[in-house]
Amino acid sequence: MSEAPTPAEGTARLNTAVAHNARVWNYWIGGKDNYEVDHRVGDHVASMFPVIRDIARADREFLGRAVRFLAAERGVRQFLDIGTGLPTADNTHEIAQRVAPDSRIVYVDNDPIVLMHARTLLTGAAEGVTDYVDADVHDPDTIVERAARTLDLTRPVAVMMLGILNFVLDTDKAREIARRVMAAVPSGSFLVLTHPTFEPELGGEGQIPAMQFWNENATPPITARGRADIAAFFDGLEFLEPGLVSCSQWRPESAAPVVVPQFGAVAVKP
Repeated sequence: MSEAPTPAEGTARLNTAVAHNARVWNYWIGGKDNYEVDHRVGDHVASMFPVIRDIARADREFLGRAVRFLAAERGVRQFLDIGTGLPTADNTHEIAQRVAPDSRIVYVDNDPIVLMHARTLLTGAAEGVTDYVDADVHDPDTIVERAARTLDLTRPVAVMMLGILNFVLDTDKAREIARRVMAAVPSGSFLVLTHPTFEPELGGEGQIPAMQFWNENATPPITARGRADIAAFFDGLEFLEPGLVSCSQWRPESAAPVVVPQFGAVAVKP
């Protein structure tokens, strides 16, 4: 692992005076890697928009279902997880390597607290490979270049972009990021993506004031998008059933999952 800084270097970049998404998200799903400021902001957002904790859990559960499906049913053995956030139970490499121990996983993030947990991320099955790239989602070419040191980009890759393009505020830029990453992987690769929405059909109206509060009190800034803009991230790809739906409703394991205002989908590159 040559890209991740040492814990000391990560600490130098860590700002515990301002709430940060990776830590607040970790707090919402019951993790321990967060601070008092993250609790305060997280609790206030949850008081404005109580379903946010359901969104956090549903997003995490979607990741598990998608990775298991791709590894077990589609034979995917390579995963590029962009914006992975803090490690918790059942990270991408753990899920994939339970199905296929020889799976290769590259995590991408640029948050200092994630960097400090890189060793946790890098404890995978001996038969496979798990690596970490310190890079920003706004720089897809660097992501692809560094991921190629671990992944064979002539073979299918599942690109995981869960809750990350919502931090790219310019929609055209976000679309270009998805396009450039998917252009670098071959036919038979997959895009796995979730994104918050303000669509009333999913109960998303409350996202707008909650995100406004977030943007005034935490970092990085975030945006929700409508169905059409989120669907455009999949241009040139073919949706797997059931298409673009609330992430909790993508191949659910329970009969009546809670509908959350977070779209999720898996699509294949023809």
